Amino acid sequence: MAWSFRKRIKIIPGVHLNLSKSGISTSVGIKGASVNFGKSGTYLNTGIPILGIYNRQKLSANNTNTIPEIYPEQSIELSDNIFSADIHEITSQNMQGIKESIILANQQRKELKNDLLKIQASLGSSKVKLNLSYVLLYGLIKKTIPDNLKADIELQKEAIKQTKEQIANCYVKLEIDFEPEIKEKYNKLVESFRNLTTSQKIWDVTSAHYQDRTVTRSSASTLVKKTEVKFGLKSIPDIKSEFEALYFQNANGADLYFYPSFIIMYSSNTNFAIIGFDELKLTQSYVRFTETGSVPRDSKVIDKTWAKVNKNGTPDRRFKGNYEIPVVKYGEINLLTNTGLHEEYEFSNYEFTEEFGRAFTDYQRQVI
Repeated sequence: MAWSFRKRIKIIPGVHLNLSKSGISTSVGIKGASVNFGKSGTYLNTGIPILGIYNRQKLSANNTNTIPEIYPEQSIELSDNIFSADIHEITSQNMQGIKESIILANQQRKELKNDLLKIQASLGSSKVKLNLSYVLLYGLIKKTIPDNLKADIELQKEAIKQTKEQIANCYVKLEIDFEPEIKEKYNKLVESFRNLTTSQKIWDVTSAHYQDRTVTRSSASTLVKKTEVKFGLKSIPDIKSEFEALYFQNANGADLYFYPSFIIMYSSNTNFAIIGFDELKLTQSYVRFTETGSVPRDSKVIDKTWAKVNKNGTPDRRFKGNYEIPVVKYGEINLLTNTGLHEEYEFSNYEFTEEFGRAFTDYQRQVI
């Protein structure tokens, strides 16, 4: 019996974003059937485009959220531990369609990789059988045996080629249409992010708590724990787009990937959340940081203090060898949502932090 293999795969729904002054329109699906998320609500679109037949049914209404006024110099109150809620609780309700598409792409790619291993094993087995047919001579006696095995080998090679192609195409295709003015603001956002990534130091602040200055004799009223992280342009493997995401490494949870209208908190290909821009509150400010280590070359020293100080800021002369410490101005960005996102970052370059905060707020206000 000749070898045969047939794999039926589902079409991965694409995601189409339309960003305009009236808001973000997000369609998930294939031509003729999709779910659309916009300011005015959620709609199911069905029909046969080639015949000009369409139907639009409203599924739910969305609340219009406004972005609060954000001032660069505003202060942010710090909590003890700074981390986001469980990743399964954070996904926005109107982003479930995108999440399901990503899960489908991942599951199908995993199945195809398992199929590929099985086909490759079958190919190896067929090659061994073909060699044995000649070594043991029965293939010379009955020529249909090696002929059938050769036919199987060719089919298996073709199946391997097709399966690899399917794996390579097993992703969510993200297409984005910008109005010219929105595209200009997005380009400024990306440019400001590129500048931000060049900060000599980027930290993820994981905890901050009050300390009694009278007891510690320190000028710092807040003790901060932070970990150095990396920012950059990269995307998750399940999404293909001409636009790379703005990547925020997270020291104590899922990393963040900022796409033009949503954020993916990505821990693994099966453990992630998607948050719409309409739910995100990004605030930018600065912190006066008592730097006991080396001062980054792109930071500004704005004051000085002492290792041991009195309440009035003068050096406590009861301590021998009391030394001077620089106070540095660092940039700060907070990310919050009502569903549980809570992340805080500090940057050695305050100017780039301020530039990014303003560019993001300006862009966000245009599209939601």
